[in-house]
Amino acid sequence: MPKSFNLAAVKDPRVVMRVIIGTLLAANLAAAVITFKPFGGSATDLREQAERGMAQLSQLQARLATSKQLVEKVQKARRDEDQFLATYFMDVRTHSTTIVEELTRAAAQAGIKQLGTAQFNRDPIEGSDSLVMMSAQAGFEGTYANLTKFVNLLDKSPRFLIIESMQAAAPQAQGGQTLSVTFKIDAFVKDSTGAAL
Repeated sequence: MPKSFNLAAVKDPRVVMRVIIGTLLAANLAAAVITFKPFGGSATDLREQAERGMAQLSQLQARLATSKQLVEKVQKARRDEDQFLATYFMDVRTHSTTIVEELTRAAAQAGIKQLGTAQFNRDPIEGSDSLVMMSAQAGFEGTYANLTKFVNLLDKSPRFLIIESMQAAAPQAQGGQTLSVTFKIDAFVKDSTGAAL
């Protein structure tokens, strides 16, 4: 005769609650295993993870290469700036003599003569602590052709010179070929010490 099922135990609420709690616990464990895959996942999942990691690595390598290029460009720009300043800007200690020598040389080549001495004025350049604009005012006398040659020589000077203005006076004698011209010439000085101001 088969064992009879104990109906009295089924009617006990504690047993029923234990069965319900056990069933819920088993369902939660099954859901956790499906959701979190604690045993490493399938081969497809691992392959997808590896592909995502390789894609991230490629993106990071591309960013690194871009950053290296930017660093190289910044360093090249700094070298170019230093070279430009060294070539075209005058040193604070010798700027006056350099301008006078440049004007004297160009005047001699053009066949004109300087009237008096050059006068200098220095102004800071807004936004820069180390650059100063120096204006030189000097008068010259010569023929129109010679003065034109002088302007051309200043334009081709190895220094960064800007002719800001020219004021010409009419010839003294009627029919004379000699003109007197006052030039205002701007040059730039590199001054890291602030001594030029």
